[in-house]
Amino acid sequence: MAHLLVTITGHGFGHIAQTGPVLAALRQRCPDLRLTVVSSAPEATLRQRLPEGFTLIPRALDFGFVMADPFRIDIPASAAAYREFHADWDARVAAAADWLRHLPGGVPAPDLVLSNVAYLPLAAAARAGIPAYAMSSLNWADLFAATFAAPTEAAWAAPIHAQMRAAYRSARAFLQLTPAMPMADLDRRIVVGPVARLGQPRRDELAGLLGLHRGSDTAASAAPARIVLAALGGIALPTGPLRLAEWPQCPGWRWLVPQRWRETMTPAERAARPDIAAFEPLGWDFTDLLASVDAVLGKPGYGTFAEAGCNGTPMLYARRPGWAEQDALIPWLAAHGRCREIAEEQLFTGNVLADLAALWAKPAPPPPAPDGAAQAAAVLAETLADAGEPQGR
Repeated sequence: MAHLLVTITGHGFGHIAQTGPVLAALRQRCPDLRLTVVSSAPEATLRQRLPEGFTLIPRALDFGFVMADPFRIDIPASAAAYREFHADWDARVAAAADWLRHLPGGVPAPDLVLSNVAYLPLAAAARAGIPAYAMSSLNWADLFAATFAAPTEAAWAAPIHAQMRAAYRSARAFLQLTPAMPMADLDRRIVVGPVARLGQPRRDELAGLLGLHRGSDTAASAAPARIVLAALGGIALPTGPLRLAEWPQCPGWRWLVPQRWRETMTPAERAARPDIAAFEPLGWDFTDLLASVDAVLGKPGYGTFAEAGCNGTPMLYARRPGWAEQDALIPWLAAHGRCREIAEEQLFTGNVLADLAALWAKPAPPPPAPDGAAQAAAVLAETLADAGEPQGR
């Protein structure tokens, strides 16, 4: 039985959304595969998104960036964190290589490492003689270079970037998920298609749960009922600027927001706004929810963008200042789905009615096929076969 160790960064939920479909496709090819997941992401989210039957080792092997909020990088804190992380890089790599050889809890050493998208385990796998692949739409080396490119930072940033780049280049290949950053510095790239789950559209059921078939508000208006989902991924949004009680109140509409947002409203405000509901208590699979609403409000991130595009869900987004990956994500969604840019403030105030109307007026292109998971799984299965895995094809 071959053993795959997968590291998934805890920087947001998009990396989990990328990894889940690939592991599911790989399990179809290799049903007896032993799977170990190393991540600092919430266990509940990992269990929901990844195929069953994996051993979880809670550990952070990267931090990506220190975020001030879902939109902005905390530049000084990130710079300090990278300097500390690379202060004795060779010793850190040696310790991680030894950890891979002697995993905790009696877990055997892996036959293959897949990293989304920490570079330390790639360098450690190379040191330990274990084959490894990187996989994502981004890599921290390119984002680091884009973030710390000022001449005044070159003296300390250049050596760190060189170590990051060398770690990524030590992998057998980088599985580059469409859409992705260019990654021109990585000469062993394997481009695969989009990776996204396809949700089960359950619009009528959702409308019933939200009271759209029971109240009189839909009858009072000739406009169609609308359900709009606000989702900003796994990094908490500061609630100070939120003014949910002032969001537009439209007959036949429901706003689905994170529970933490709704809790910023007073009890009186919540009672007065039954059209604003938290989506977590519904207990729905997130992709089913996304496939059942009329639009999504969010920010550029691979998980939401790929799932919105492949499920045909219209999206309003606010840009993330200084986040280089969005330069690949936004044109892709504009070409393959319906999307429209709004100002960040509009996510706080709900001043999006005109933008939603313009979004819904756009023609809907055919959704792209999420064929990247099967393509990536085929590459990994071939390497596992070399390690002696009996293939269930």
